[in-house]
Amino acid sequence: MHPVLHSSCSTPVPYAPGLTALEIDTSVRAGFPSPAEDFQAERIDVLKHIIVHPQATYTLRVRGDSMRDEGIFDGDVILVDRAIKPRHGHIVVAVVDGAFTCKKLWLRVGKLKLLSANPEFPDIIPQEGQTIEVWGVVLASVKRFQN
Repeated sequence: MHPVLHSSCSTPVPYAPGLTALEIDTSVRAGFPSPAEDFQAERIDVLKHIIVHPQATYTLRVRGDSMRDEGIFDGDVILVDRAIKPRHGHIVVAVVDGAFTCKKLWLRVGKLKLLSANPEFPDIIPQEGQTIEVWGVVLASVKRFQN
C-alpha cells in the first residue's frame, strides 16, 4: 500500500502567508555557544525563503513511510507547489487512480515511474488503463518535534 497524503480536510490546504517567527540574523553554532548579545532579531515570514508561488502552494500531511530515505516521514507536513513544472528527480505528489501519493519522479524518454524511497514499498509503474497525474512538486517537509 502506498502512503496516502491527507490534509486536515478532504482537499489540500493552500499556504496562507503571514506565519511569522523571530529570525535571528546570525548562524547557530553546533560546537561552542555564541554570546546571546551577538543576535539581531526581526519578525519575518518563516516560509518566505521556501515558497515561490504562494497562490499555488498547498500543505498536505504524509501518512506512511515510503519516502523515509528522502527524509519524509509519517506525520510530516509537506509543502507542494503546483506551479513548478515537474522534472526527473523531483519529489512529487501524484494522483494515482484518484488517491494522492508522494514519490520521486522518474521521467525519461516519455516514460514515467513513481519511485519509493523505502525498499519495503514498490515503485509505481503505470499499468494499462491506470490514471496517473503529477499534481505538484514537493518543496519541503516540515516536522514537529515532540515537547
